[in-house]
Amino acid sequence: MLFANLPSNSCINSLQYTPAIDIWSIGCIFAEVLTGKPLFPGKSVVHQLDLITDLLGTPSADIISGVRNDKARKRLRKMYFLQQRDSQRSWVKGIKIHEDIVKRNLVNDVFIGTGLIDMYCKMGDLESAKKSAEPVKAVEVFKKMQFVCQINVNSVTLLNLLPGVCKLMDIRVCRCIHGYVYRRVFPVSVHNALIDSYSKCNYPDVARRTFNELRGKDDVSWGTMMAGYAYNGNFYEVLELFDCMKRMGLKMSKVSAVSALLGAGEMGDLERGMEIHECAIQEMIDSDVMVATSLMTMYAKCGVTDKARDLFWGIRGRDLVAWSAAIAAFSQSGYPQEALSLFRDMQNEYSQPNNVTLVSVIPACAELRAVRLGKSVHCHAIKASINSDISTGTALVSMYAKCNLFTSALNLFNMMPLTEVVTWNALINGYAQIGDCYNALEMFCQLRLAGLYPDPGTMVGVLPACASLGAIRLGTCLHCQIIRYGFESDCHVKNALIDLYAKCGNLSLAEFMFDKTEFSKDEVSWNTMIAGYMHNGLAKEALSAFNCMKFELFQPNVVTIVSILPAVSHLTYLREGMSIHAYVIKSGFQSHKLVGNSLIDMYAKCGQLDLSERIFEEMKNTDSVSWNALLTAYSMHGEGDRALSVFSLMEKRDIKIDSISFLSVLSACRHAGLVEEGRKIFHCMRDKYDIEPDVEHYACLVDLLGRAGLFNEIMDLLKTMPMEPDGGVWGALLDASRMHSNIKIAEVALKHLVKIEQGNPAHYVVLSSLYSQSGRWNDAVHTRVKMNEIGLRKNPGYSWVEVK
Repeated sequence: MLFANLPSNSCINSLQYTPAIDIWSIGCIFAEVLTGKPLFPGKSVVHQLDLITDLLGTPSADIISGVRNDKARKRLRKMYFLQQRDSQRSWVKGIKIHEDIVKRNLVNDVFIGTGLIDMYCKMGDLESAKKSAEPVKAVEVFKKMQFVCQINVNSVTLLNLLPGVCKLMDIRVCRCIHGYVYRRVFPVSVHNALIDSYSKCNYPDVARRTFNELRGKDDVSWGTMMAGYAYNGNFYEVLELFDCMKRMGLKMSKVSAVSALLGAGEMGDLERGMEIHECAIQEMIDSDVMVATSLMTMYAKCGVTDKARDLFWGIRGRDLVAWSAAIAAFSQSGYPQEALSLFRDMQNEYSQPNNVTLVSVIPACAELRAVRLGKSVHCHAIKASINSDISTGTALVSMYAKCNLFTSALNLFNMMPLTEVVTWNALINGYAQIGDCYNALEMFCQLRLAGLYPDPGTMVGVLPACASLGAIRLGTCLHCQIIRYGFESDCHVKNALIDLYAKCGNLSLAEFMFDKTEFSKDEVSWNTMIAGYMHNGLAKEALSAFNCMKFELFQPNVVTIVSILPAVSHLTYLREGMSIHAYVIKSGFQSHKLVGNSLIDMYAKCGQLDLSERIFEEMKNTDSVSWNALLTAYSMHGEGDRALSVFSLMEKRDIKIDSISFLSVLSACRHAGLVEEGRKIFHCMRDKYDIEPDVEHYACLVDLLGRAGLFNEIMDLLKTMPMEPDGGVWGALLDASRMHSNIKIAEVALKHLVKIEQGNPAHYVVLSSLYSQSGRWNDAVHTRVKMNEIGLRKNPGYSWVEVK
C-alpha cells in the first residue's frame, strides 16, 4: 500500500514542499491531507486537494472513504462523481464514433483500426479491442498459412477470408487472392466472392471483367454482379444485365430481382419495372418479403402510388425492414402525407422503429411542417438512444431548420458528439431557404474553420445565398473553390452556378456555362436558365429556351410550367399559353395549386377573364394565392363589384386575407371609381385585420381619390403617411392632376418626382401637356426645353397584335 511506510508527522512537516518530483513525496502530501493536518500555512484543504489530483488524478472510492477531513471528503466525492460522468460520456461518444466508422466501411483502415484498438485498451475493454483487430488478423493468418506453414488453402478458407477483405476495402489483398485463385482450380462460389469483393472495394469494372471471364456462371454469379453494380450506383448496367439474362432465358434469383427493381426505381423506368415484375411472378418469387418490398419501392419511386400501396398491404409477414422501406419510398417520392400515415400504422404493429425508419419519416415531417409530430419523433429517438446517430441527428437538424426553428436546430447540432459535412449542409441550406443569407455564409465559414472540407451539397447551399445578396465577387471565389475541389462536373453545382450568374445579371456567363458541351443537362438546368431569363426581363428568350427544351426531348415539369407562364403573360401570347395549358392537362399537372394559380394570372393578362374564372372554379384545392389571383384578374379588367364580391366571400369562408388581397381589391375599386368602398377597405386593413398599409396601398388610395378630384383629402392623407411617399404615390397624384387640369398640384407632384425619378421623361411630358391644355404655352415650351437640356427623351409608344 502506498501509505504503509510513510515517515512520522514531524518528518512530514520538515519536508520542503516544492513541486513534487517522485511518488514518495506525492504520497507524503496525500498522507497529510488524509490526517487532516494543514499542508501550507494559510492554504485551504480544497487548495491542497486540487494540487494532489492534478499530480495523481482522482483517488478511488476506497481511499475517499478513509479521508477524515469532512471538506476534503466532500470535495473528493464530487471530483470522483464528475470523473465517472465524464468517463461514461467519453465511453458513449467512443461507441458512437465506432458505429459511424463501421457504417462507412472505414473500420479496417490501418490507422483508424489502430486508433480504435488503442481507445478500447485505454477504456479497459480488451474484448472490443480484439474484435476491432479481427479482419487484419484474418489476413495475417492467411499469409502465415501460405508462407510459414505452407498449408494449401481450400475454398472454405477463401470464402471466410474474402468478407474480411471487403471490410478492409484493400484492393491489393483482393488482387493477391485473385492471383492465387487464378492459378488453381476453385469452384464458382469463390469467383462469385471475388466479384463481390471487387464491387465492395469500389472497383465494379474489375468485377465485371472477372464476371466476363468466369466459365459456368450460375444464377448467384449474375445476382452478385447486378448487386455489385447497384452498390456502386451503376443502375443502367444493372438493367443491361437484366436484359441479357432475359435474352438468354436464365432463371432470375431473388437477389437479381431486387437489384433490377432498384435500378428501375432509381432510373424512373416504369416500363422496365413492370417487366421485372412479370418475371418475378413467372419465377414465383414475387411473394417473398424482400422482393415484394423492392416491387413496392420501385412503383412508389415511379409515381404509381396506388399500386405501391396495394403491394405493401399485400406483403405477408411484413417486418420492420418492409415498413421502413415503404415509408422511405413514399417520403422520397414526394408523398409525405402517405409516409406519415404509414408511420402511424406501423406504430400499431411495431412499437420500436429503428434509426432507418426515423431517418425516413423525419423529412416527411419537415416537408409538411408537422413540427409537433417531428418533436415526438425526436423524443422517441432520445428514448431509443439513437438521437446521437449521425444520420438521425442530421435529419432532425434539417427538419428543425426547414420549420424555421433554428434555436432547436443549433442546440441539437451543438449536442451531437460527431458532425459531418452533411450536418453542416442541413443548417446552411436551411438558412439559405428562408433568405437568411448572412447566417448561411457564417455557417460556411465555421465549417471551414472546423477543418472540414465542403462537398457539392455545401456549394449547392451556399451559392443561392450569394445569388440572393447579389454578391458576384464572393460567388466567383466560390466558383474557384469548386474548380479546385473538382465539383464543377456535378450537375447540381453547375445549376447553382448558372442560377448565381443569372441572378447577378451576368447572363452571358450563365449561358456559357449552360452551353458547355461536357455539361450533362437535366430538367433543373433548363428551369434555371428559363428563370434566369425571366429574372432579367427577357421573356422572349425564356420562351425560346422552353421550346429548345422540348426539342431536345426533355419533359417540362411543374417548375418549368410555373416559370414559363409569366413569360407568356408578359408577351400576351394567348395561343402559346393555351398550348402550354393543353400540355398541363395531358401531363396531369392541373391538380397542382401553383400551376392553377399561374394559369389564372396568364389568362387574365391575355384578356380572357372567363377562362381565368373557369380555371379557378375547376381547382379542387385553392389557397389564399388562388383567391388573390382571381382578385387581381377582376382588378385588371375593371370589375370592381365582382372583386368586392370575391373579397366578401373570402371573409365569409375564413380565407386568409393578406396585404396582397387588399392591394388587389383597392386596385379594382380604383379602376371602377368605387370611392366609398375603397375608403372602407383601406381603413379596415388596420382596424379589423391589424395589417399596416404599405406605400403601394397608399398609392392606390391616392389614385382612387385623385380620379374623384378629392385633392384636399389626398394632401391630408400624405401628411399622415408613416413613410415617405415614393414615385408611385406622386405619379398617381400627377396623373390625377392632369385628369382634372390642376396645375398647382401637378407642379407639387413633379417637384418631388424629379428628386425621386430623375431619369424619367414621362413626368415632364405630362406637365407640358397640362400647360398646353391650360393655354400656358410659354410654360409648356420651357418644360420641354428643360427636359432636352437634361438629356431626357421620351420613348415612342407601341402596340402589337398576334397574327393567326
